Amino acid sequence: MADETQDTPGTTATDARKGAGVADTKDVSDDFAVREHTAPSGLRYTTTTGRLVLRREETKNGKADGFKPKAEIFVAAYTKQDAEPGRPVTFAFNGGPGSASVWLHLGLLGPRLVDSGDVGSMTPAPFGLVDNPDSLLESSDLVMIDPVNTGFSRVVEGEEADEFHAFIQDRDLVAEVIRLWTTRNNRWLSPKYLVGESYGTLRAVAVAGRLFDAYGMAVNGLGLISTVLNMSTLRFFPGSDLPYALHLPTYAAIAHYHGRHGDRELADVVREAEEYAARDFGFALTQGSRLTPEEYEETVTRLQAITTLDAGFIRRSNFRWAYHEFAAEILRSEGLAVGRIDGRFAARPANLQASDSFEDPSIRAITGPYSAAMNHYVRAELGYENDLPYEILTARVQPWSYRTFEGAPVDVSGVLERLLVHNPALRVHVDYGYHDGATPHFAAEYVWAHMNLDDAARARFTHHYHEAGHMMYLNPVARQAQLHALRDFVTEGRTAGEQYVD
Repeated sequence: MADETQDTPGTTATDARKGAGVADTKDVSDDFAVREHTAPSGLRYTTTTGRLVLRREETKNGKADGFKPKAEIFVAAYTKQDAEPGRPVTFAFNGGPGSASVWLHLGLLGPRLVDSGDVGSMTPAPFGLVDNPDSLLESSDLVMIDPVNTGFSRVVEGEEADEFHAFIQDRDLVAEVIRLWTTRNNRWLSPKYLVGESYGTLRAVAVAGRLFDAYGMAVNGLGLISTVLNMSTLRFFPGSDLPYALHLPTYAAIAHYHGRHGDRELADVVREAEEYAARDFGFALTQGSRLTPEEYEETVTRLQAITTLDAGFIRRSNFRWAYHEFAAEILRSEGLAVGRIDGRFAARPANLQASDSFEDPSIRAITGPYSAAMNHYVRAELGYENDLPYEILTARVQPWSYRTFEGAPVDVSGVLERLLVHNPALRVHVDYGYHDGATPHFAAEYVWAHMNLDDAARARFTHHYHEAGHMMYLNPVARQAQLHALRDFVTEGRTAGEQYVD
């Protein structure tokens, strides 16, 4: 790595209290490490890494009661030195809820990448880091954000973390981080982009709405990676047939990856599944017991051909199986279960007779490389010290509250509709992975098709499809295509309204 790394004079030292992760509200302050670097391309940039104190104006009995610290939020900011006026800035976060931004940070966007390998050729421990020749930093400054209880982010002493484990509170917190960083760094006149992955896409839309409504801040673009804006398209529960149809093309793609469709092209397999899911299968699901015996058997035959699942399984499930059941069933004859985050991965399950598989071999395969890389990188290269565990993917945020929706579907597509109307320059970049069992591409397409948009608004979307999973950047070919598209997106160099397949 061509990296001239040094501590910048005046960097705040990390004392023992900060190192222990304890935030005493009597003496809480930002703790940043600032370093200067040079990328192999010659780009000189500064990193500012640490915990940003978020405060809240409070009142008591109608009177001002101070500007009190509530949480310390871990951010890693990358800014080009001697940047030209108008340089874009991209704010990025992952999802979960409960996921740190490490996946986008060291898997896609940043100047350094995890040397993780990909399915079938994973890098063994102790892993490592490599330079990212296509980093988005070449075209945009970057600010990586970890919400409460992910990464090193925590509430201050005396506050309750559960307060921030909710849709609205999380939205407002991330929006406030963006507002505060933008204000302190005098970037109100810079083009601004939000990039989220998975639940982070739902968060990105919600945060963009909050920024506009609360602060009048209009963002230039939303990068939605592995998208879910309407949870009802993904969640399997009695009385809702929609997710069963919307997952069908993903089942077909995963079966294709594992050799179940012979020498057929992936595009052909996926197209057949999409057409059947949108028409005949959707109709069959709505009919229930009203299907004639002939219609029932025809449905079984078509589903078996598309998914390659056993006909007996299809009949026993009455055409309705959740993804974790598919994961256990598709390679059962080979003694394997496939991943949900990435259906290309497969491993021997703990129980070969189990009817479902919640063990995700794709997550198991990549957690080690990303954990090792981040824990090394943040200290050795970014210069930030903290004794807290860096929470990469944690259950500490559960239960996550969606009480705002009061039993209605968790859905922010209406927020995006409104943003596209109020901000006629807003553009949307979407990345899909064909082998993504967590946020299937056909479910996202369903949401776009049902949004109340005119042709001009739809033309502001670009759609990018990858032969990979939820974290499509594990595939080096997909990562390069994805980064080139994102660099075009933040520099407005690509025509909107088009589709791209790598």
